[in-house]
Amino acid sequence: MSLLLGALLLVAAASTSAGAATGSPPTSAGAPRPLGQIVPAPASVAPGGTPYTITSTTPIRVDAASGAEGRRIAGYLADVLRPSTGYALPVKAEGPGGIRLRLSGDARLGEEGYRLESGRGAVTLTAHRAAGLFHGVQTLRQLLPAAVEKRTKQPGPWQVAGGTVEDSPRYAYRGAMLDVSRHFFTPAQVERYIDQLALYKVNKLHLHLSDDQGWRIAIDSWPRLAAYGGQTQVGGGKGGFYTKADYAEIVRYAASRYLEVIPEIDTPGHTNAALASYADLNCDGVAPPLYTGTDVGFSSLCVPKPVTYAFLDDVVRELAAMTPGRYIHIGGDEAHSTAHADYVAFMDKAQAIVGKYGKTVVGWHQLAGARPVAGAVAQYWGTDGNEAEVVAAAKAGTKLVMSPANRAYLDMKYDANTKLGLDWAGLVEVDKSYAWDPDAFIKDLPAGSVLGVEAPLWSETLTTSADIEYMAFPRLPGIAELGWSPARTHNWPSYRARLGAQGPRLAALGVNFYRSPVVRWE
Repeated sequence: MSLLLGALLLVAAASTSAGAATGSPPTSAGAPRPLGQIVPAPASVAPGGTPYTITSTTPIRVDAASGAEGRRIAGYLADVLRPSTGYALPVKAEGPGGIRLRLSGDARLGEEGYRLESGRGAVTLTAHRAAGLFHGVQTLRQLLPAAVEKRTKQPGPWQVAGGTVEDSPRYAYRGAMLDVSRHFFTPAQVERYIDQLALYKVNKLHLHLSDDQGWRIAIDSWPRLAAYGGQTQVGGGKGGFYTKADYAEIVRYAASRYLEVIPEIDTPGHTNAALASYADLNCDGVAPPLYTGTDVGFSSLCVPKPVTYAFLDDVVRELAAMTPGRYIHIGGDEAHSTAHADYVAFMDKAQAIVGKYGKTVVGWHQLAGARPVAGAVAQYWGTDGNEAEVVAAAKAGTKLVMSPANRAYLDMKYDANTKLGLDWAGLVEVDKSYAWDPDAFIKDLPAGSVLGVEAPLWSETLTTSADIEYMAFPRLPGIAELGWSPARTHNWPSYRARLGAQGPRLAALGVNFYRSPVVRWE
């Protein structure tokens, strides 16, 4: 299919969706959902032909070339579909008919792309890599009625519109950050969030593991970090931390959903939990009390002391050993108690330690004001796009992950009446969260500088999974779309209609989402 034809078909699909937003029904009773009405918007949609209907005799087929990964993804799909359909959906070898999963040698689909073909006899998902096959499964889920997400038998019918979707992501990095330091969230809560991220093709989970209010990961060589520094959180409370086994399970679970875990140890500021745990890390040798407030910028590691780098080396070494992903995030934001010269000196040594253990440095965009090493990634969280040092670093080769706080921070209040969240970066309704272009937000940024996007969720005011979901949804799907979908598909009326169609699906999944008044929910 030509790019022009694909674009025309997407415009047609957007028109249909826009009609739904103004009140006309998206489909007639019992008819399948239009092929392109999913989030994120697919790159190319060619609707047409007879729908495919999943029945009691439908198998899920995996070709031999797809191996163990293909069979595992097939099993995941079966686990999603069996409770609501009531069908056996056996996983079988390649053959005619059914839902077919194939790993092919077609490198044009890339590392995460897929092709979905639906017709009377079969739905066929083809990908070059297993991640693409998994993303294709998420598209298939969204093309089925929302009731497919329920865990009890539903009436159906279970139809997939006829036609072809060819899809691959705009950016390689599409992330979400969860702050487990201000309030601690259990492995089960993190895994619930991982499942929700996977539905929207997010592929990075950034865990903010340390801050002034709590240290959340066990480090064998410095055991008091977790045992003492992890025992509280904002407002008091018991806090908590992940054992190495807990962390390994989170990493494993994320990998099963094709998310890479990026651990963050925030330095040299945001370190009161560490400073309280070990007096030697303080310049005066006196440990401060544990902190349960929400102020920022008051703490700092002691830059001149050799023990600071022995500590950091041990933490990074142990963290790198249990993190199979390529990145370690070293923070670097709001280091107001660290002199600039000390900040630069500290970042030089911290980056070298990350590199020593074979990982790529990520830091908040203040890293650009130091000396980013070759290959380092800066995470932008500003609000106006005028930071000259960020542009200079990008021109020197530093890649950027875009998380502007007044667009992508999921902890910002929706409006003045939102009971959770903060408002220092402004009020961020769903339409505002979607209304930006990652490539253009920072002025004069050289082309190709943006590695991707990330939606951070800070937890000063969040204590439960319901709180996480209320602030993340429905803004998270919009950030995911900015990361996945081609720039030419970025269109608020189309997105608003497709997002409105997600309402019943989120409800079926038990997600406590905010029913924004700017969206017409189905």
